[in-house]
Amino acid sequence: MKQRPSAAELDAAGSRTIPDVIGPGSRVLFCGINPGLWSGALGQHFARPGNRFWPALHRSGFTPRQLRPDEQYELLTYGLGVTNLVPRTTARADELGRDEIRAGAQRLTRIVAEHGPAWVAVLGVTAYRIGFQRPGASIGRQVEPLANAGIWVLPNPSGLNAHYQLDALASEFAHLRAAAFDH
Repeated sequence: MKQRPSAAELDAAGSRTIPDVIGPGSRVLFCGINPGLWSGALGQHFARPGNRFWPALHRSGFTPRQLRPDEQYELLTYGLGVTNLVPRTTARADELGRDEIRAGAQRLTRIVAEHGPAWVAVLGVTAYRIGFQRPGASIGRQVEPLANAGIWVLPNPSGLNAHYQLDALASEFAHLRAAAFDH
């Protein structure tokens, strides 16, 4: 269980991809913007310390305990999965161009059509607005489906997103959990 990549591993991680974690019958497929260098180096989604995806997932009731990034495949046992709009690893999401994000939205649509999750949660309202050309979109449930799946926009869990502290982030995740599992 390697949790900290070396500087050389981080340097080598640029433009790598990491595998999607998705199985048949998933209730919720979480979709990040793209993997960061830590994720690329370790081959794990949301691997950088300070990213609040794993704590928010637990605090919102999706998982009975806080999983570590190296336990990402345990998501499948809870009816969950994870992918990215853009599979290419970068140091920062702002390194992605608008066309690349739009192409990522098309990629996500194909993944959802193939695997059929009940819900898709895009983790980042700006990326959702650009990718799906919905400039007025806001956090929460979206009106239009994505390949027969409900779509929900959640705040980006990056530690750089100061607009949402962990409790507020977990609260937003909990709204989706209630829609996906309590109805």
